[in-house]
Amino acid sequence: MWGTLLMLGDAKLNTELLVNRCCERRALSLDSDLKPKSTVRVVIVEDFVAFRRLICSILGKREDLQIICEVSDGLEGVQKAEELKPDLILLDIGLPKLNGLQAAREIRKLAPESKIIFVSQESSPDLVQEALSSGAQGYVAKASLERDLLVAVEAVLEGKQFISSSLISGDPAKQLPRGF
Repeated sequence: MWGTLLMLGDAKLNTELLVNRCCERRALSLDSDLKPKSTVRVVIVEDFVAFRRLICSILGKREDLQIICEVSDGLEGVQKAEELKPDLILLDIGLPKLNGLQAAREIRKLAPESKIIFVSQESSPDLVQEALSSGAQGYVAKASLERDLLVAVEAVLEGKQFISSSLISGDPAKQLPRGF
């Protein structure tokens, strides 16, 4: 009897297991009786594997974020942005082949609808300003990644700009100009 009920339950739910290869994250897609959440397709461009894993882990806390691709250099990041047209791109600055600033400028031309958040250890106000001027909507300091990444994603997806508070607090001489 339980076997029959479970089989009927499984048929009714019509579940489909989707395995996200990038972070080995699993998600269930339920039948059409339930309204699906809007999925945000994400590409991660980061050359350091440990940080990619951490980013995947943090993004995995939100079911609506689907990592569709991970790459380790700026050139491939530009290619994947053009090919996949993701909703969101998380981009490091210090990348091989093509740095993140150059990659962001190219991505802006090839995938103008994609939103970009820089995730970098660089904290120079001039560099942060250049990153935002290159077409990014957000900048998260790697030192603040666990605290700021999901907040940044939410803000950028709502059309707002985000900068880690650790980059805009402290010495006024080192702060970003108004408007950033």
